[in-house]
Amino acid sequence: MFKTAKIAIPAMLLAGVMAAPAAADVAGHFKNRTVTVIIPYGPGGTYDKYGATFANHIGKYIPGKPTVILQHMPGAGGTKAINYTYAVAPKQGFHMVVPLDNMVVSQLMRPKRLKYKSDKFNFLGSSNQTNSVMVVRTDSGVKSWQDMKKISIIGSSSGTNSSTFLMAKLSTELLGLKVKMVTGYKGSSRSMMAMEQGESQMSAPNWLAWSSKVPHWFTGPRDGGKGKPFAVAVLQNGFFKDPALPDTPMLTDLVSDKDKPLARFIASAGPLGRGLAYPPGVDSDIVAAARTAYDKMNADKDFVAELKKKKLRLIASKGTTIQKIVNDTIKEASPEVIARVRKLLYGKSS
Repeated sequence: MFKTAKIAIPAMLLAGVMAAPAAADVAGHFKNRTVTVIIPYGPGGTYDKYGATFANHIGKYIPGKPTVILQHMPGAGGTKAINYTYAVAPKQGFHMVVPLDNMVVSQLMRPKRLKYKSDKFNFLGSSNQTNSVMVVRTDSGVKSWQDMKKISIIGSSSGTNSSTFLMAKLSTELLGLKVKMVTGYKGSSRSMMAMEQGESQMSAPNWLAWSSKVPHWFTGPRDGGKGKPFAVAVLQNGFFKDPALPDTPMLTDLVSDKDKPLARFIASAGPLGRGLAYPPGVDSDIVAAARTAYDKMNADKDFVAELKKKKLRLIASKGTTIQKIVNDTIKEASPEVIARVRKLLYGKSS
């Protein structure tokens, strides 16, 4: 049987909102209903592309086969949508969100500004892995991360809370690299353009951004067969190596034992990738059904084909796996770890 959700909703908001059914009838709960997938950014990016693909396929695997639609909710670097889903969205299972890859890090680093609790979300699964990958122009003289201990380079990033900045700056401090980060670029595309134009020599978005936007940088020379590739991936950070980069070292493998918790804390962004999550308070039977639906969607050949057509990739993870990573990261991120990370990144511990 469904458990009664303990949610305080003003009487005026109850109109038109269907409460969770008393009997364990998930199909009846979703039949003739609409499920909304909330996208934390505007149209066009990978969050939107994955979210739209989820909406096209997951409905046929949820019992009752509900209609699935999209709602874009940009603002505050994606946290507007996360805050809404956490605190405002109804908890009947009709609202899902594409979670931010850096939501755990942002929550713990900015507790006074971000009121949500990442471990209270119900993660349904993920369809990609978004390790931050440090890529450097080859004409800088850098061939490996060790070269950056001697060669000074400039890195480009959107802002000091972005995954790109967090990974590059923490790597610089922990490994003793000679990197100066310049922020203010509007997203990964502009950061890459800065490299193309020579304003910077390095940036560190996730590999999907690199491989989908500038794949020609890595496949061969750019001068008609002479010379060398434009750029090289020298370092990555996540919980697992990106399958496309088996020879690119992991930050977590390079740092000392005392610094591994710091690297793993920032690495929590990788496995969140691009997936779906329910807000807290959704009935456990509904969560279980949605997780099963998500797994079936990841195995659907039509879903895989649509991802491929959109030049997106599939690296599937179960919802329980993502939930454990989030929970473990929060448990391991002691006040001491957070204070050290904050000091290394921003020069202050509070």
